[in-house]
Amino acid sequence: MASCPKCVSPILTGLHDTVKRYATTPKKFETTQTGTPFDCIIFILLLDPACGSGNFLTETYISLRRLENELLKEKYGVQILMGDFDNPVKVSIGQFYGIEINDFAVAVAKAALWIAEAQMLQETEEIVHRTIEFLPIQSYSHIVEGNALRMDWESVLPRDKCSYIMGNPPFVGNARLSDEQKQDRQKIFVGNGGDLDYVACWYKKAADFMQGENIRCAFVSTNSICQGQQVTPLWQPLMNEGIKINFAYRTFVWDSESTLKAHVYCVIVGFSRQDLLPTFIYNDKQKIAADNINGYLLNAPNIFVAKRKTPLCDVPQVIKGFQPTDNGYLILDDNEKQELLAQEPPAAEWIRPFISAKEYIHGKNRWCLWLTDMKPHILSKLTKIKERVVACREWRLKQPKTGDAYKLRDIPMLMRPNGNFQEAPFIIIPLHTGENRRYIPFGFAAKGTIPGNSISLAIGANSYHFGVLCSNVHMAWTRAVCGRLEMRYRYTSDLVYNNFPWPNPTDKQKATIETTAQEILDARKKYPDSSLADLYDPASMPPELTKAHQANDRAVMAAYGFDVKSMTEAECVARLMEMYVELTK
Repeated sequence: MASCPKCVSPILTGLHDTVKRYATTPKKFETTQTGTPFDCIIFILLLDPACGSGNFLTETYISLRRLENELLKEKYGVQILMGDFDNPVKVSIGQFYGIEINDFAVAVAKAALWIAEAQMLQETEEIVHRTIEFLPIQSYSHIVEGNALRMDWESVLPRDKCSYIMGNPPFVGNARLSDEQKQDRQKIFVGNGGDLDYVACWYKKAADFMQGENIRCAFVSTNSICQGQQVTPLWQPLMNEGIKINFAYRTFVWDSESTLKAHVYCVIVGFSRQDLLPTFIYNDKQKIAADNINGYLLNAPNIFVAKRKTPLCDVPQVIKGFQPTDNGYLILDDNEKQELLAQEPPAAEWIRPFISAKEYIHGKNRWCLWLTDMKPHILSKLTKIKERVVACREWRLKQPKTGDAYKLRDIPMLMRPNGNFQEAPFIIIPLHTGENRRYIPFGFAAKGTIPGNSISLAIGANSYHFGVLCSNVHMAWTRAVCGRLEMRYRYTSDLVYNNFPWPNPTDKQKATIETTAQEILDARKKYPDSSLADLYDPASMPPELTKAHQANDRAVMAAYGFDVKSMTEAECVARLMEMYVELTK
């Protein structure tokens, strides 16, 4: 990974402003009790508790030295120093502390700081017009080898001496943690780590380290710690203990320097135990002043949305679709369906449309064998279907005995059971969909359609429910609280749908939403050859569909009592979170 100046820059902004003011009015600073900007710089001690090869440390060292050089320019101007003189450089690599688990990376980090020191000394020599003695052997750095999560950071840098903590701790998701890393997390969170990513351990440890001290921290992290189900277990206890988010960069893409150019979706969170106002949220090229930055990196109160098994409001319950767990023996594409029917026409009675998110959004067909009511003697006669059932059973028998597939070995004609399913029309909710779409393309499925496990379904939902789900209000809520897969929306019922505060419309408002919802469906029907992926691509969304959605947005916002003309998305989310708090009291 390249070093990330976005992380370093906000930490040093105050110092840079101080230097600029000193450059114009140096005498004012020389008489203050706190000392000159030289003092501000040379007494800073920084810790990177996951320093790797030292990118962040060297980047920050260079930034501080350049600030110092600006001050030296003001002090010496164009004069040429003559005779004996003291080394004017006060900023030292001895101000930089790091912890790294890899011994080779430790050696590289030390060397990187020495090289940076030599390079910056050359710039200083050009300012003072003198050669400055530099012996790298006498230079030092405080880079310590060890597991930062299992060692006392005070053994590296006493907390009452530390000014800043920074870095980019390891990006390891919960599903990819090794046993040793899970033990690290369990120790840090005292068994309450849940599904947190590995990077969360550094947030917790940094928060504990800064207890009672005036320390500021900024970490680059995977964006998952500020989305979905990780927000509450990480940020709620930290904020209850007094942690404040002082600035934040919302999700951005961080490219590696490798040939393969791996994309990592990151956030930067600056936090401390101080109310450092004003606070700012950085979003692309925007800098937004915030009254409070919460765990979702929104300008809103510290509200935490927790998983719920049932909806917060009186609306249809959402359930998951069926997971086939069949190695493909119960699922058919168009060609397999036609081949089966050509060989065994009576099989048509047992074939159903099978819908998953990918096929639904891209307009592809899939089918499944739906054999819940098939009697044994009928299966014996349908030999081609039986061959698939036997193959499914043999496959499941070969799977690990602790897995779900093996547990289904005695019902090889069925997918994984879902006792809540009813054969009725339902609203389709794709679990994953692209983030560039303004609206998630919800839709209706006819009775008899079998849902796959990549969608959720709201059984018994009507056009009013469809209209609210399709609205910009619901999408604002979704973008704020849903999880993400990279940047794609990860819509889960227990977090997004079940916690969504629905409006209380009048009969007239409800009727209007039902009308605008139908207009969305009618606009889609005008393009039978276009998939939902085509229709909801921002570059190709038809004017009729855009107009229908905008009318639906206005109708839903009116039902909430929101000002259509003036309310921003951030204000909408803040109001919804207030409603959430009221509904959960």
